[in-house]
Amino acid sequence: MFNTILLPIDLSDETTWAAALPAALRLGGDDIVLHVATVLPDFGMSVVGSFFREGYEEGALHEMGSHLAAWVDAHVPEGVEVHPHVLHGRVYDEIIKAGEKLNVDAIVLASHRPELSDYLLGPNAARVVRHARQSVFVVRG
Repeated sequence: MFNTILLPIDLSDETTWAAALPAALRLGGDDIVLHVATVLPDFGMSVVGSFFREGYEEGALHEMGSHLAAWVDAHVPEGVEVHPHVLHGRVYDEIIKAGEKLNVDAIVLASHRPELSDYLLGPNAARVVRHARQSVFVVRG
């Protein structure tokens, strides 16, 4: 059993949590502390950011936080200690950093069905598996 689990999800893609959430809850048992995280990607190059109005990222982060809170209320069973987190940056980097910062025992994430170019795991899941210091469980949808 793992006491503290990080569950990264994409709020716009049910396949990232439909199977991973139940798996995380089973791995954690009755006394689980569940950290649910979603990542808002950054603009990458600063020139891209210049095409958005000032304050766009802050507004997007706030809105994503509201959506994540609603998701937690709708999907995480009552009685589970859950902490939502909105992260900002490269998906795999932010998941790995959150795992360290939150001192989780395990990371549970979904992997999309592989395309020929990323056989076995999606690129974010593969990077998390390779670089995270915690146990990583990849759940197929």
